[in-house]
Amino acid sequence: MSRQKELPIYRQLADTLSDQVRNEFAAGDLLPSESELAVRFGVNRHTVRRALDELVTAGLVTRHQGRGTQVVDRRLDYRLSAGSKVTHNLAELGMATDTRCLTQCLDTPPAAIAQRFALPDRGVLLRVDTLRYVEGAPLVWICHWFDSQRVPSWLERYRGGSTRAFLDQHYGLRLRRRQARIEAGSATAADARWLQCALNAPLLQIISDNIDSTGALVEVSVSRARADSLSYHIDFSEFSDHCSSLHSDEVMS
Repeated sequence: MSRQKELPIYRQLADTLSDQVRNEFAAGDLLPSESELAVRFGVNRHTVRRALDELVTAGLVTRHQGRGTQVVDRRLDYRLSAGSKVTHNLAELGMATDTRCLTQCLDTPPAAIAQRFALPDRGVLLRVDTLRYVEGAPLVWICHWFDSQRVPSWLERYRGGSTRAFLDQHYGLRLRRRQARIEAGSATAADARWLQCALNAPLLQIISDNIDSTGALVEVSVSRARADSLSYHIDFSEFSDHCSSLHSDEVMS
């Protein structure tokens, strides 16, 4: 590596590795180990680690314990609609998914969520935190808030997997989004831990009100995903079909 004063050595190495990742590696490829890179570029492992940190922050690679540093797959294009299901949508893209339960308990929700449920003071909801993996890498961290009366014995039954499938199988509930709000955010220490991203890395957050067939609110979900790994596109076809149906009914009446 050059010893020029303009850029620190780790930044020069990060720029070199960025070019190689973009031009010489395919999505899913593993980079050489830190030791191999240190020997190849004539620097110490600390410099290599700092350079790789830059690539992680830029969203070019992710680190996997026991596997190494992997080139990030293309950003997933996730269709967001009233009835969309994460597991089903990703399966349609041919991607293997796994949903792990991080924690679940009865808990006091934030005020904004308590208001959505018209919850009395000191009222509690069922909180379930899940982490969605795609092709073995963490993609979305979701905090689910459920009306506990609608899902009795949840804590004894649920151990992981799609919450939508679990609701359908055990409670006969097929939820759909009544509304969703997309916000930009930055990674907290907890986000960085679960999503394997840098502190303050850009995130996309979606807050969804999920209702049953009668329109009753059953769940408010708060999902947080790495902005460098996932993009959302809004599907208006369901709304258009609904409007067309209403128009047809008006014509027929």
